[in-house]
Amino acid sequence: MSTTFEGELSDKLQVMEVNKDVADKPQEEAPQGSYSNLPPKSDAHSASSSSIIKKSSEPEPEFYNKAQKYWAEVPATVNGMLGGLGFISAIDIQGSSVFLREIRVPGTKLALDCGAGIGRVTRNLLIPRFFRVDLVEQDQAFAEKAREYCTSENMGSGQVGEIYNVGLQKFTPTQQYDLIWSQWVLGHLTDSDLVAFFRRIRQGLAPGAFFCLKENVSSSKKTVEDEEDSSVTRPLEHYERFLKEAGFRIVRKVKQQNFPKGLFPVYMIACKPLSKD
Repeated sequence: MSTTFEGELSDKLQVMEVNKDVADKPQEEAPQGSYSNLPPKSDAHSASSSSIIKKSSEPEPEFYNKAQKYWAEVPATVNGMLGGLGFISAIDIQGSSVFLREIRVPGTKLALDCGAGIGRVTRNLLIPRFFRVDLVEQDQAFAEKAREYCTSENMGSGQVGEIYNVGLQKFTPTQQYDLIWSQWVLGHLTDSDLVAFFRRIRQGLAPGAFFCLKENVSSSKKTVEDEEDSSVTRPLEHYERFLKEAGFRIVRKVKQQNFPKGLFPVYMIACKPLSKD
């Protein structure tokens, strides 16, 4: 992404208000009607098989295929990754940066960005902190853009490593990471695939390492389904339950601040394996 575009984002952030076009976007959490996530960065997929979340009306393969087709039509830009809300990127990164400082990740060698999209989080959050960052991104166009976006300018000491062009429901880490970060993508996984993903990720953490997720959560205790991008927005307690089921303990949980009103609440969760540390 050009520095000119980043400058435009900064200018919009200084105003700190949502214009009418944004207000009309389907990202608002309204009492009824069609719900839409602040778009995940597109890499995994979702339905439901657990008893605490109602099953998707779509068969699992079709649910995943619909999500893949949806993201194939999304522009490979920051604005595309954020569903027309590109101006919140700096606020998002700032919140995540504070969160990482608070948990004090012990290692700085290797990080993993799950559902990386074009590498927005890799470029702005992870590369400044880690020597190497691997990415997992299902969409081929996004994966190609990510390498360009994260290496086109002087990014400091960090660099992009492997880019795994696969969905999270099929991904298994082969490295030991100091930090695994997953943001706005887990709503595209079925419940059973989500728990299985958590279990595989647990095996990819170095001693003392953290797994962090950042996701939209529903304001009620009900799961919200989005037919447009084939995803779900889960209650916070469901993520907590699934992490525990997968063998994690939560060490910090923080709500993202300063996002425009009308969006789903966004929470960051840092956790460690029960069997380590």
